[in-house]
Amino acid sequence: MVGVQPRNDSRGRAGWVNAPGLRLRARAFDGRWIAAAILSLSLAHCGKAPEPGMLAANTHATSGDTFEDRFPQPQFRDRFPTAQESLVPLQRTAAVAPAQAPAAAPGPALAPAQTAQRAAPSPVRLASISPTLTLPRQTERDELTTLVSMKSSAFPYFGNNPRTDAPFLNVGNGDRRGHRSYGGRVFWQNETYNDSRVLVHVPEAFDVTKPGVIVVFFHGNGATLARDVRDRQLVPQQITDSGVNAVLLAPQMAVDAADSSAGKFWQPGGLKRFLDESASHLARLYGDPKAAQAFANMPVVIVGYSGGFLPTAWSLEVGGATSRVRGVLLLDAVYGELDKFASWIEKNRTGFFVSSYTRYTKPRDRELMSMLRDKGIAVSESMEGPLRPGSVVFVQTRDGITHRSYVTQAWTQYPIKEVLTKMAASAGVSRVASAAGPASR
Repeated sequence: MVGVQPRNDSRGRAGWVNAPGLRLRARAFDGRWIAAAILSLSLAHCGKAPEPGMLAANTHATSGDTFEDRFPQPQFRDRFPTAQESLVPLQRTAAVAPAQAPAAAPGPALAPAQTAQRAAPSPVRLASISPTLTLPRQTERDELTTLVSMKSSAFPYFGNNPRTDAPFLNVGNGDRRGHRSYGGRVFWQNETYNDSRVLVHVPEAFDVTKPGVIVVFFHGNGATLARDVRDRQLVPQQITDSGVNAVLLAPQMAVDAADSSAGKFWQPGGLKRFLDESASHLARLYGDPKAAQAFANMPVVIVGYSGGFLPTAWSLEVGGATSRVRGVLLLDAVYGELDKFASWIEKNRTGFFVSSYTRYTKPRDRELMSMLRDKGIAVSESMEGPLRPGSVVFVQTRDGITHRSYVTQAWTQYPIKEVLTKMAASAGVSRVASAAGPASR
């Protein structure tokens, strides 16, 4: 099966859950210890809303709603985490003696480290932005969330746009090269399409010796990995809290821009190359290089949010890893490419497909439902039941659920966690092919 049975208890998460701006330091002075606490408050950067008409590349909007309706400006109260967006620090079970602390990686750390006292201190892993980490396998692992540079990530990309067969970088200004998006705005390659990093998350309880799953998350427009995917949308936390034996790979798409371009995921075999390269990185981060073979054969669930529909659709169509994809979850993301989604569903009747939508994407979701029913494929419009092999579910969310908050508030709170939990509970969906079999086709 893909995942272990979900657990309900909450596990601690290392490092990146500390409250921003709070630092505590102790030092010795005249033979006595003095503790000094410095507290600073800063407004959280909630992210820029994309400009009008730029939500999805190569596709038209299907609703008459204004851009302000779809992406409301954050209110002052939104700049501070709500109860749903906050991460409450939990007690850890590991401590680090000063002499045992590993050397800090160059550059700013992805998240602050958090430790608690324990009777027998042992080394812990620190999250950083270092492209590679070589760490010894530990008996008790800490949860790890970090950024890893990968050659097969979406960008930089110097190929063509397959829809037009024209160069993706279609604008020049001296030595600068850029891309004119569907909405007409120019984004420069060195600012928007030059980040090859991938957000990688390995839960503390993950066990490579048990059946597991890789979750590939394609974020939407106007996003960065740390600010949005990790801190606001809580994707790593949802995976940990699901209790499923799963790890996360979230490539950086266009950086903080109103553009849905798929980059290297447009290319035939793009998803396969991404998964193949990730195997060694995941094994290294896990602490056991021999685990690379297990990660290279692990099944995949793709989650696409908003503009993430484009890399999701092309990965299903030409990604070259079709046999490994056991499920697709779209979060208010059916803006186009209906033929690609319908084709994957028709050809892969042992996995699951879930699309949750608001009024913004309702017309396209309804159109896709009609296409599938014409093919004789049963469609459900409720998430109440289990996810069985071949399940195809479309679920509309109630009024008041905003597009911006959809990754944490859809038909239920924390929808990624919900789908992984349902998937793990279904023996049919979670059945894993033998590791000796082909990894992709």
